[in-house]
Parts: sequence; structure tokens; C-alpha cells
Amino acid sequence: MSAREVAAGIPDAVLDEGTGLPLHVGNPIAEQRRLRAGGLVLLARDVLHLTGPDTLPWLDSITSQAVDRLEPGASTETLVLSPEGRIEHALRLHWTGEELWVLVDVGSGDALEAWLTRMRFYKQVEITRPDVVVVGTAGAPAAELAWLDGWPEVTPGGVRYGEPTGEPWSWSEAILTPAEAAAMPVDRFVGTMAADALRIAAGRPSLAEVDERTIPHELDWLTTAVHLSKGCYRGQETVAKVHNLGAPPRRIVLLHLDGSENAQVAAGDAVLTIDDAAGERPVGAVTSSAIHDELGPIALAVVKRSAPADQDLVVRTAEGIAVAAGQQLLVPPTAGHANRPPRLPRIGAVKRPAPPA
Repeated sequence: MSAREVAAGIPDAVLDEGTGLPLHVGNPIAEQRRLRAGGLVLLARDVLHLTGPDTLPWLDSITSQAVDRLEPGASTETLVLSPEGRIEHALRLHWTGEELWVLVDVGSGDALEAWLTRMRFYKQVEITRPDVVVVGTAGAPAAELAWLDGWPEVTPGGVRYGEPTGEPWSWSEAILTPAEAAAMPVDRFVGTMAADALRIAAGRPSLAEVDERTIPHELDWLTTAVHLSKGCYRGQETVAKVHNLGAPPRRIVLLHLDGSENAQVAAGDAVLTIDDAAGERPVGAVTSSAIHDELGPIALAVVKRSAPADQDLVVRTAEGIAVAAGQQLLVPPTAGHANRPPRLPRIGAVKRPAPPA
């Protein structure tokens, strides 16, 4: 039984046209509370299964996280970066001791499998695509075989630029056989809108926040997906240079939206600053949005580092409605510069005497 077939049997499910999985089952707000209490949500995931004696050291050499010495039963995540350090794939990893399960957002599995196959060369690694169903929950994992999210704790070798949002985040994604998925009680399932609301409130980045320019620093993804002192890998030079000497050009923020206009804020909506002198100035875009059961309308957005951190912002919807947005810093403008050397005086510069008192 596929995830779509499971979804077809869930009463009152409103299905996403693309994935065929439930967006909600009647009440997205109440479903958030059900999800925290052990509810289940069908996830749109592509799953790869890797085996062979070279699996961990080989993957360690080509991705951002140190995975060569994972303990049996351990979960982590890693990124595939471009040579310029931009995010191409985000991998959720679970190591059983003999096999590695790789979970990625649906639609990216084919490209990832093709890239891994090209990078394999003569390594003893087998890559397959098993027939499984992935189920997420904010409660106890739905099965023994599950990826456990470490966010917001900093993994060894990582670093966090900002403070966690303060909203609790506990998440796992169970890997089920079709028979196990068919045996799940349908009344435990909720929709993906509930899961998105909890994720956004926790400031947890995903591929929804990634575009063609995104580097990990901008999303605070060095917290769980990057090891700063491991060996070289593709994109490592950018990771090290931005962290030690520079600063990420953009930063992720959590927006608390004004709900009085009853306007629907969506991914891609422009984020603006407004002042008397310059008027409206675009500084970024919304990447994810939701209505949280306690916080109300919220969103994640990626904005320019230069956007004032102490000012409220405005989101301009597709219909042209201006929605006021208070920003909660996730990545501060001061991120980076971890080992920036002090500026030395220019050779030959003349030190002018101080003016008389």
C-alpha cells in the first residue's frame, strides 16, 4: 500500500493535488494539538537505501556532516552542496549498523540518486529505492525504524548563530513497509498543515526555505547539518570562509503576522521595510506560512542581512494587501566573523594628532 492509498482511506481528508496526501482532515488548528499528542502525518518523501562497507566513509567525503563513525541506531542530517557552497539536497539519515536509510523531500530523490551514483566510482556502495511509506509525528516514533530529528540542539562539530524560538520541537519520521502502513489506525492521522505550523513556530529550516542561492549559514543549518572541523567536501571552502571570515548575505526570520486583515500570506510574498524617507524597500520573501494554534498567523522568511533587525516588517500579498509583521530573530545580522583577524593599520598611513582640548 502506497502513501496515496493510505490517504484515500482517511475520513474527511482534504488532499494536496500534487502529493495526494492530506493537507488536513477537517480542522488544521485542532490537528496541531492531536499531532503533539501522538497523531500521525503522512509525509511526501523519497527514500533511498544504501548498503555496503564503504557507505559511511564515502558519504562523509562528499557531504557536509561527519557521518563516518555513526553509532548503530543513530540519526543525523547532512547537506549536498554545490562547489560554491549552495544547498542542493538535504538528507535525513538513519544508520542501523548495516544499512543507511536516506529520506529526502519528494521529487528530489531521482536527482540525488543520479548524483550519488555518479560519485560512487569504485566504492562498495549499493543504492536502491525501497517501497516504503514515511509517517511523521511529534510524539513517540511510530516504528522502531525511524529518523529522529536533533533540532534545535547543536550536533558535535556544529554551531548555532541564534537562539531557538522557544517553541518546543520534537519530531521523528518512521519508515514503514506497505503492510505496516496499512495497519495504522486511520483515526490517528492529521494533515501536513499541522506539521508545517509546528515546524515554522520552531524555526526549523527545510527545503521550503531554500532557493538557488541559499547557503547553510543563512538558515542556521550549521546547527545540525554541518560539521565545521571535518575533512574537505564539495562546498566546504564557502562554509568555512563565510563562518570564519565573512557573514551570510541573508538571514532567516520568524514573522508574527497581523491577522486583522484576514489576508492569506503565502510563500513567495514580498517582505518589505517601509519608512518615510525611502518608502517601500523589498528585503526578502516569505518561504513558509501557517496559522499556529497558539501564536496565530506566522511565517518564515529569508531577508537581507542589512534589513534592520529592530524594526517591524511588512508582507505584501499577491493581492496587494500589506500585512504588518513583527520579526523574531533566528539568524542575527552579526552571524559569522568567528575568526576574523583584526584590521591592521595601512602601511604608510599617517596617524593624525588628536585635536587640542
